[in-house]
Amino acid sequence: MKKHLLYSTVWLLLSFLLYAVQAAKAAPWQERPGVEVKGTVTDSSGAFMPGATITVKGQPKIGTATDPNGRFILNVPDANVTLVFQMMGYVSQEVPLAGRKDLQVTLGVNPSELGEVVVVAFGKQKKQDMIGAVTSVNVEDLKIPSSNLTTALAGQIAGVIAYQRSGEPGADNADFFIRGVTTFGYKKDPLILIDGVEVTSTDLARLQPDDIASFSILKDATATSLYGARGANGVVLITTKEGKEGKINVTIRLENSISSPTRNVELADPITYMKLGNEAVLTRNPLGTLPYAQSKIDNTIAGGNPAVYPATDWQGIMFKKYAVNQRANLNASGGGKVARYYLAGTFNQDNGVLNVDGRNNFNSNVNLKTYSLRSNININMTKTTEVVVRLAGTFDDYNGPIDGGTDVYNQVMHTNPVLFPAYFEPDSANAHVKHILFGNYGNGQYLNPYANLMRGYRESSRSKIDAQFELNQDFNFITEGLSGRIVFNTSRLSSFNVSRFYSPFYYMVGAYDRKSDVYQLMPLNESTGTEYLDYREGGKEVRATTYLESSISYQRLFAKKHNLSGTLVSIIRNSLVGNAGDLQSSLPFRNAGISGRTTYSYDQRYYAEFNFGYNGSERFYKTQRFGFFPSAGLAWNVSNEAFWEPLKNTITLLKFRGTYGLVGNDAIGDERDRFFYLSNVNMNDGGRGAVFGTNNGYSRTGVSVSRYANTDITWERARKTNVGFEMGLFGKLTVEADFFHEYRSNILMSRSSVPPTMGLSAVVRANVGEAAARGIDGSMVYAGHFGNRGWIKARANFTYATSEFKVYEEPLYNEKYLSRVGYSLSQQWGYVAERLFIDDKEVANSPGKTSASTRVATSSTAI
Repeated sequence: MKKHLLYSTVWLLLSFLLYAVQAAKAAPWQERPGVEVKGTVTDSSGAFMPGATITVKGQPKIGTATDPNGRFILNVPDANVTLVFQMMGYVSQEVPLAGRKDLQVTLGVNPSELGEVVVVAFGKQKKQDMIGAVTSVNVEDLKIPSSNLTTALAGQIAGVIAYQRSGEPGADNADFFIRGVTTFGYKKDPLILIDGVEVTSTDLARLQPDDIASFSILKDATATSLYGARGANGVVLITTKEGKEGKINVTIRLENSISSPTRNVELADPITYMKLGNEAVLTRNPLGTLPYAQSKIDNTIAGGNPAVYPATDWQGIMFKKYAVNQRANLNASGGGKVARYYLAGTFNQDNGVLNVDGRNNFNSNVNLKTYSLRSNININMTKTTEVVVRLAGTFDDYNGPIDGGTDVYNQVMHTNPVLFPAYFEPDSANAHVKHILFGNYGNGQYLNPYANLMRGYRESSRSKIDAQFELNQDFNFITEGLSGRIVFNTSRLSSFNVSRFYSPFYYMVGAYDRKSDVYQLMPLNESTGTEYLDYREGGKEVRATTYLESSISYQRLFAKKHNLSGTLVSIIRNSLVGNAGDLQSSLPFRNAGISGRTTYSYDQRYYAEFNFGYNGSERFYKTQRFGFFPSAGLAWNVSNEAFWEPLKNTITLLKFRGTYGLVGNDAIGDERDRFFYLSNVNMNDGGRGAVFGTNNGYSRTGVSVSRYANTDITWERARKTNVGFEMGLFGKLTVEADFFHEYRSNILMSRSSVPPTMGLSAVVRANVGEAAARGIDGSMVYAGHFGNRGWIKARANFTYATSEFKVYEEPLYNEKYLSRVGYSLSQQWGYVAERLFIDDKEVANSPGKTSASTRVATSSTAI
């Protein structure tokens, strides 16, 4: 049934894309270009240039790019147009076609040009004009053999610290932080935006690299302050691909990969396990009862009947060596002068490494199927009006163990290997039994991980649909450089899970005839075991989110030297949970704000930028609800100065920049505890009830308080400082480095010392915590050609981030080592044992009780 459904789905997807291709070819609105032009693009050394863009002058929607061999083919309206050839780091060139159909174009090196366009908050900026710390990621570097995009971030981006806690499909999202962690509050991870809309890390994990047009990491204050109270932890900004005018371009990517555990924990063999178990008893009590008789150890060594003398390799039984995964992506793009399209469909299947017995009529191994569909349509309503419609859907179908793969692994690590086998072969009394004879011991209460894996399975489903409408209006008819945009997005998320299971029958060896080597099994739970499936519904989630953004932008170049731009943005976001479970969580989550950016540059040498965000949140009292978060930055491109000309061929780029500003974080309480200005009172608390009357026949419930109103609580504030430089050497090596410092204040904490005489029954909280972070991040990129035969590109990233508590609500300790102040936010605390004492002489020479080393902090991590 499942295979039939899968084949049907794939067939429908292919049919849909085939229909789209045919419709595009036959579309009456698409005007077919009349002349085909081809050619080759090289640099001054004669090396072919892949990725160079070719557009028609005055008609930028008509264009293409060179292939890995520097070749291109382009259909143009007529034979007398002018073609514009561009590539980052090279001088652009305009070539009149003049009836020619085959061109050989050479682009000269101009590394200081740096015409790369980077997506920033609510807009785009040229790389050469940027002041803030923004890292743009090469999308090709994100195409790794994994269907989870978050696992591709580690090591790819300067300033991003990422690690993966689990490799289980569906639970393998990597945790990642921008420039470490600078808060010990509720939310530590960055804000993630796809096409301008806030999403979760799971939505990012399901996004396909094939669908990404740009991927930017916003790190400092000028880059993030436009998001105001949402940007203190950094921002991940992603835009998806759009169609370009030209012939239809169809891309298919099929992958088959093998995944295996990076490392297995090595356990003692069963014989060593029993000997060490006996030794552990004797070291504590020389007269203690040994858990394993010597005869059992000897018979196990001799290879006795494994049902009677088990030596169970739980890892070997439960886990396979590897799993095979499949991924497929098909996308098509193209269009005409009026409309352009990008269509994509993806199917991913990830399997677990659990080894499941075929005697069940269901499979409890991990199996995650993900289906993704995307449609981005751009339509020119008029010469100055463009409408964009984006539709995207992601659907997960999961099948796996009831408690998840991680729990199965934990059970294997904590199960005795010599008490019983995973299951017994039937003896004469159970020859016709249909169910599996799972092993156990004693009263049947021991953990058998194999039985827990085989007893049932869990199915879950998750669906996320986004629909976005964008209207772009060019106001050049009012004044040159003026434009506006309106974006409306609505999202729907739903998920549920269902478990089906039975109660295993457990057995142990009741009698054993050594002479005939025949055993008899004894049932341990005849009355509680079942052979039929039971059913249990799990959690459900239903969420609806609406987002509205409107903006107006202005950009103008005056006298060929004065570049001025400005952006003003307003946003409204409303999110509603349909199965919240309580009143507070059911109320809408809302954010509203106005943001702005102004930039000025003079002669591509001196740059200035000012940003602000003015945001409000429903979490706080009206006097604390809105906050103002400004930032500013300056930059100097030294390599564009006249006095730098003698060094231009050696140090092709040298730019210094610095920024400072405020950013906020309003996520300081979880969903069930966010209206801090309201008290939370239970008027019918049975635990606070009382009984009255002469015969105690009258009772009343009591009143309890779980939160006291505090109108002063507000969001966290982060003061960010960033100083950076960019340097290019010989036109081949580029070095970027940023030194940063952040001071986070207003961190929400529970007050540690409230006198009992105040009579308070709930914890009191306030914005009293403070923390700081500092560090450096940067990258080095080398790119060079070897004649016409090849090229090489190498990149290195580095990040160092450290943090410390500055103000922490705690008692006033006399011993400094007891305080958290001055230690890292990720510091681990506890006693450290040097080792076990060998003799009395070592005891006498050991540190005394008064030594401060009796409680020390272990080494901190970078986050």
